Amino acid sequence: MTENKTSSEEMDIYKPSPKEVYSKLDTTSNGLSENEAQIRLKKYGLNQIEEVKKKPLIFKFLENFYNILALLLWAASILAFISGTPQLGFAIIGVIIINAIFSFWQEYQAEKATEALKKILPSTAKVIREDKEREIIAAELVPGDIIVLDEGDNISADSRLVEASQFKVDNSTLTGESRPIRKTPDGMSGEDHAFIEMHNLIFAGTSVTSGSGKAVVFSTGRNTEFSKIASLTQSVKEVQSPLQIEINKVARLIAIIAILMGITLFGVNILVLNLPLTIAFLFAIGLTVANVPEGLLPTVTLALAAAARKMVSKNALIKRLSSVETLGSTTIICTDKTGTLTKNEMTVRKIWIPDELIDVTGAGYTPKGKFLHKGNEISYDEMKELKLLMRTAAFCNDAKLIKPQSEGKKWKILGDPTEASLLVAACKSGFNVEEEIKRIPRIIELPFDSVRKSMSSIHQKEDKKVAYIKGAPKKIISLSNQISEDGKIRPLSQEEKENIIKIHDELAEEGLRILAIAYKNLPNDFNDYKPETVEKDMIFLGMMAMQDPPRPEVYKAVKQCHGAGIRIIMITGDYGLTARAIGQEIGIISGDCQVVKGKEISEMSDEQIMQLLSSGCDVIFARAVPEHKMRIASILEEEDEIVAMTGDGVNDAPALRKADIGVAMGITGTDVAKEASDMILTDDNFATIVSAIKEGRTIYENIRKFITYIFSHETAEIIPFVLTAMFAIPLPITVMQILAIDLGTDTLPAIALGRGPPESDVMKRPPRPRKERLLNLPVVLRGYIFLGLIEAVLVMSGYFWVLYSGGWHFGQALPFSDPLYIKATTIVFVGIVMGQIGNLLTIQTTRTSVFKIGVFKNNWIIRGIIFEVAIVLAILYIPQLQGIFGTAPLGIIEWLYVITFIPIMFFADELRKYVIRRFK
Repeated sequence: MTENKTSSEEMDIYKPSPKEVYSKLDTTSNGLSENEAQIRLKKYGLNQIEEVKKKPLIFKFLENFYNILALLLWAASILAFISGTPQLGFAIIGVIIINAIFSFWQEYQAEKATEALKKILPSTAKVIREDKEREIIAAELVPGDIIVLDEGDNISADSRLVEASQFKVDNSTLTGESRPIRKTPDGMSGEDHAFIEMHNLIFAGTSVTSGSGKAVVFSTGRNTEFSKIASLTQSVKEVQSPLQIEINKVARLIAIIAILMGITLFGVNILVLNLPLTIAFLFAIGLTVANVPEGLLPTVTLALAAAARKMVSKNALIKRLSSVETLGSTTIICTDKTGTLTKNEMTVRKIWIPDELIDVTGAGYTPKGKFLHKGNEISYDEMKELKLLMRTAAFCNDAKLIKPQSEGKKWKILGDPTEASLLVAACKSGFNVEEEIKRIPRIIELPFDSVRKSMSSIHQKEDKKVAYIKGAPKKIISLSNQISEDGKIRPLSQEEKENIIKIHDELAEEGLRILAIAYKNLPNDFNDYKPETVEKDMIFLGMMAMQDPPRPEVYKAVKQCHGAGIRIIMITGDYGLTARAIGQEIGIISGDCQVVKGKEISEMSDEQIMQLLSSGCDVIFARAVPEHKMRIASILEEEDEIVAMTGDGVNDAPALRKADIGVAMGITGTDVAKEASDMILTDDNFATIVSAIKEGRTIYENIRKFITYIFSHETAEIIPFVLTAMFAIPLPITVMQILAIDLGTDTLPAIALGRGPPESDVMKRPPRPRKERLLNLPVVLRGYIFLGLIEAVLVMSGYFWVLYSGGWHFGQALPFSDPLYIKATTIVFVGIVMGQIGNLLTIQTTRTSVFKIGVFKNNWIIRGIIFEVAIVLAILYIPQLQGIFGTAPLGIIEWLYVITFIPIMFFADELRKYVIRRFK
């Protein structure tokens, strides 16, 4: 073999017969020699996934030391050292380090999809070399190796089947479809099939669900379909979330303001007030630090982490903290159907036998339910056709039901869900499968084939043989020439066939998946077990219609989405009629709907798909493959939509990474899908996505609230420096006291606001536009201007009251060590904290009165107040901390004075909210 093709499809490996495959891949049925295997291993490399080189973690950590806020603080620390205040310089450096650690932790949560891909691949493989079967490390497989496979084995490399017996493969890691696929070794043209759907090809990362076989490896390592997905997943670049973008914009804006104000104050101090250079530096540093909300980044991170922990209890596991907020901005949810909107429990709902329709109750795989005919309960032996139908459904079946070992546990199934539903229906009717199988044993099975669309099971019944057959209705009807009615067999006319097909179409319109059932009596000496011989001139029995029922909680979730202005697009591998019916039943479809099939998606341009999506009608993408998901996500994001995409297979990984929010299924999802996602649903439930969106919207509003809270004391910290520069008064607050507020007293209260409950209309508003600013005009007006100015007036009144009470007069200089000066700055420090307590209580709502939701409904508010009061008392009354922060104990009168700041701030903002409600 001279070349390992980069494109497996170029080899047309699916075309030749099994015998021709050996020569095409330059090997023999005895396998490779050890020497040849080593030569090929050197040529093609190890059979493992190659990682795209990523940025080392240390570099990601160091990046946090040169973002815009960090650079600003580095400049302030350098100026502090120059001005002769090293303790301030070290304190600012400490702030930088704290911010860097918190920010890096967020980065560290990023997924590692490649590692998960490696874990799925088996570590060993059974091969034939030199005509002997042996076990080798899977990484040492090479093209031309013959692998031996049995039920339960994982498949280690892309291979072509050459031998197979009852061989089925779980292809869900590549296709997302959980149905076991029958594989046969015969050659094929492949014209009407996708490469990964060829019936004679098997692929790395999939597994054998039943049977046994042999296959010749044709692609290993980076040339496997599995590895191509890994490369595609890794090639999708990480983009910043809307929150990250907004925080960066806020940081840049604050940096510009801080620098301009610092330079302005420095210039005024030098040119106008003629202050010494050291003092001018110190004041400029103080104003810069006062403008920088040092606690913003860690507080945002902590609030997001708290929200993520809260969402775990609601069955949503968040992997990237910034994804919490991104969820709140979601405008479109692209969702699977099976298992997400539905229960993933295929259930027989209706049975048609000649001129009779029977309803079946009960859902899921538990064999509890009833057969109702015209409202009356019946058993399988009350109608001969029903009895034969149940026998055929149970006999022509490879699924198994496993009874739970204890009460409260669910029944489990082995095999295809559709076949399991037939078996459950037979049990519900009263049919004893085990006893009947013993009485009428199976001789041979003609497995389901996607070309002929049918399956037959031939059994020995006394002195004759009987073929029990099921398959696609139109195929079974066309091959039947008789029908059983009222226990009698009569000819089946063409007119009757057309009428039965009409009944089939009516059931299909209800979103039901339908199988037709027939049988055929064979002579005892019959031995020509070929589909074309057995499956003709059959006796038609009837049809069984199944449905994967919608999850009951999905109805409300869909309604919430529509009320919140969120569009839902179903992308499913199922049939269009079934998808449309489910969409109508749960409310996704409300008017005109266009069903677009997978083949049509491939033929449409991006512009055509976008026109379709923006046409105003509901759209369902049916018979879609995972590659279509990534394309649809890309098209929607180009239109500035914020997309949440669900998925569970390996092939879904690129789409999950591409979407703004990748949502993986925790129960049915592969490790790769989970690693490539931003959020994992531990219950695979669509309603959980909607709950997460509600939490995301809430956290965004709460972030705005604590930004308002943080900024409300920025003004009270800035104005003292401005007044000092303008009127040459002693500096009312020290930089260390500012840091004590920004990184101490304000931290837990800000987090308390971040954990607040949602306001009542949070899911009644449209999604936040992508271009809407986090720091918008209302936030600035409320925080910086309204609350900030009131708080500044209050603390400055306390400052001058203490100074004048101590005998100070305007224009008098006070050294930093003067007890009167220390007491005056202390009351400013404590006054800001008391004002912030009032702000904390009122900022819980934006327009609604806090009394309406409950002042202390959020328990974290109480904790936040206790926390900041405890820090203030420690700084005021612990001698060591007094020396660091330049504080002194306050008397009862001073305490009573500053405590009044709490109700003043609270009721001032309540009045503002009342005016807004009154005039809006």
